[in-house]
Amino acid sequence: MTPTTPAFPTRIAHFDLDSFFVAVERARNPELRGKPVLVGFAGPRGVVSTASYEARVFGCRSAQPMAVALRLCPHAIVVEPDHEAYVAVSRQFHELLRGVTPVVEPAGIDEAYADLTGLGLEADAPRAAAERLRARVREELGITVSVCIAGSKTTAKVGSDRAKPDGLIEVPPGGDAAFLAPLPIRDLPFVGPKFGDALAQAGVRTIGQAAALDPKWLASHFGAAGESLTERARGIDHAPVRGDGREQKQISRETTFMEDLTDLVEIRRVLHRLTERVGSDLRSHGRRARTVTLKLRWTDFTTLSRSRTLERPAQATPPILEAARALLDEAIRTEGLRPVRLIGVGVTNLVEDAMQLGLADLAGADGTPSVLRDERLDHVIDDLRSRFGDRSVTRGT
Repeated sequence: MTPTTPAFPTRIAHFDLDSFFVAVERARNPELRGKPVLVGFAGPRGVVSTASYEARVFGCRSAQPMAVALRLCPHAIVVEPDHEAYVAVSRQFHELLRGVTPVVEPAGIDEAYADLTGLGLEADAPRAAAERLRARVREELGITVSVCIAGSKTTAKVGSDRAKPDGLIEVPPGGDAAFLAPLPIRDLPFVGPKFGDALAQAGVRTIGQAAALDPKWLASHFGAAGESLTERARGIDHAPVRGDGREQKQISRETTFMEDLTDLVEIRRVLHRLTERVGSDLRSHGRRARTVTLKLRWTDFTTLSRSRTLERPAQATPPILEAARALLDEAIRTEGLRPVRLIGVGVTNLVEDAMQLGLADLAGADGTPSVLRDERLDHVIDDLRSRFGDRSVTRGT
């Protein structure tokens, strides 16, 4: 008799680092533990990036104006964000997770999906693997991670929010619908404020109530969003965990100034810095870009966006910066130099990291085409920054 391969139930986990930016700051400065902490910039335009659980008790939350948060919690400690440190810890977290299972799909700097199906013959193997990962994150990174293991990405995402802070929820195989049923409809991914309000007006306030509705009725009232709602409300989500990650469609960096900027030299300096970060992101993703886009927002919140297609896909900083500067010059020439509230640079139409050299690529004194020399220099700069900090070295202006 031929032995059969055991059919393992689908076990998908969503790992979510708890109050991530605050957690990293506390790992670096233990004196912040147990105190209300707000990560973000102070000042009239400052916004809260992350609020500690102690601050949330007072009504503070992410994306809230810092001035409002400090009125709610005057004794909160404000810490300026250190994106470089957060990215470094995020990379360590994702590496630890890939040590548990190779099928990992990053979903952001502080979260990821993982397929734990068939990690062992024992029924509790997925949970044991998740607990080992949680212990390593706590011991090696000094932060905590919450997780939900379920039969679909939708349920796992909802459950990890319920597991916070520093918890683990396991929904038994076949139990996704029952787990979701009593929860508020707004807990379901892709149910935003408008959709949620419309459902509430129709008497749908829980996920279970949505699951019980006729899909045709939902489709007729809410279109495509309603059509897919009943399946997701039952925890039915056929989307797999993509171990190779989602295809990157664009890379961008932008910054909002505390005070509107009118100094063209300073505007160019900021544009240079943002472009360097975009180039570094491109290289770390192993991609090249065909199109460069400049974004400007004036003091009256009018937003201008202009794009330029490169002669060939690039990942080195110089050609991207050259295009961004040209777009800035064009905007100032046509619109005038107005007070700038926000500036950003992005790249789109991304392609694989491959390049064909042409006859026009004249070699330098060392026999290396100038375009390759730029890229090699950028990789050296990237390496130095990863070792010694983002401000350790920069290209001259």
